[in-house]
Amino acid sequence: MTIRSDTLAPPDPPGLVTWVKKNLFGNWFSSLLTLVSLTIIYFAVIGAVSWVFNTADWRPVIRAPLLYLIGQYPRDQIWRTGLSLWISTFLIGMSWGVWEKYIKAFAIFLAILLGIFAVIPLDAATLTLGVRASFLINPVLIYVGYLLGKSRFIRSQHVTALWLLASILIVLVILPGFNGNTLLPKVETTVWGGFLVTLLLAVGGIVLSFPIGVLLALGRRSSLPVVKLFSILFIEVIRGVPLITILFMFSIILALFLPAESRIDRVLRALIGMTVFSAAYMAENVRGGLQSIPPGQVEAAKAIGLSSFQTMTLIVLPQALRAVIPSIVGQFISLFKDTTLVVIVGINDLLGMGKSILGTDPEFVRLQGEVYIFIALIYWIFSYFMSYASLQLEKSLGVGER
Repeated sequence: MTIRSDTLAPPDPPGLVTWVKKNLFGNWFSSLLTLVSLTIIYFAVIGAVSWVFNTADWRPVIRAPLLYLIGQYPRDQIWRTGLSLWISTFLIGMSWGVWEKYIKAFAIFLAILLGIFAVIPLDAATLTLGVRASFLINPVLIYVGYLLGKSRFIRSQHVTALWLLASILIVLVILPGFNGNTLLPKVETTVWGGFLVTLLLAVGGIVLSFPIGVLLALGRRSSLPVVKLFSILFIEVIRGVPLITILFMFSIILALFLPAESRIDRVLRALIGMTVFSAAYMAENVRGGLQSIPPGQVEAAKAIGLSSFQTMTLIVLPQALRAVIPSIVGQFISLFKDTTLVVIVGINDLLGMGKSILGTDPEFVRLQGEVYIFIALIYWIFSYFMSYASLQLEKSLGVGER
């Protein structure tokens, strides 16, 4: 018996009209729900658009955009924040060229956003010509970095090393400066604020908590009693305490026990507290990945002569981290949003700066909705792109597939 090949082909996908009739108007009840839902969505969208463009008063947002970005960082030293942004956007462009699948959407969006910010119609006192020119250079730097990243001379390890070097240079040299230096005078973190502090705490917490969490997860599975006990106590104690308590502990109580000449900077204290908190949760995420690895793989690695260190770093840990990518990125997004809690310990991050601006004018008291919606939109945008990059990474690594 001969089977025709055309009988084995899958059916063609239904067209738009067929899909709508089947899924939205399949019967009278489905049709009623569709019509009611469309009516609600229509009036909700019309109302939201009307409020945004006709009713809402955006003066607290557009009056001082630099406060939302860098807080009270000295305006005569604002070129240092511009230089830091140039370095970052150039490296984002290089990252786009090397890791195109993961960074492309964010890089394009950032280039468009910075270009719009450069030409947005605000008065000269709010955005000077120099500041606008500084923003306008960033899309060019992103594109130049992209072209360089696409060249055959740039590898992923080069970009990673450049990001590490640039982070150290920006955080420890360019932004803080030095005492007695005329080119880079000291700028105390008490005047840092806005999105600058939010980004510093989020990126710093993510970069530092990940390796600490991996070490704690490995320590919890260790055969050494002291290491195992320490890891278990650290993880369980930190996970049993709210983040705000840890922030109070590091930001206020810790400072009382240290001599005045040995006190740690307040932003650094908050960063340490957030890193410790996130590391404990990261450890449990990684431990879940380690438990998913079959014991037979460890035995096979030992059978071919690999040491315990080689087995863990080459066989077990890569597969464990691959399996828990969604949980790890979810923890990163949670940490990014949790940076808003530092306002309670007196640090003016993006949310804190918004609250401060609301207090500068009695008329702004009734405009809290506009300010908080603007801040929420910023957090949503960055959280979305982190989630999108995670999804692309999962697809490329085949997470969840056999």
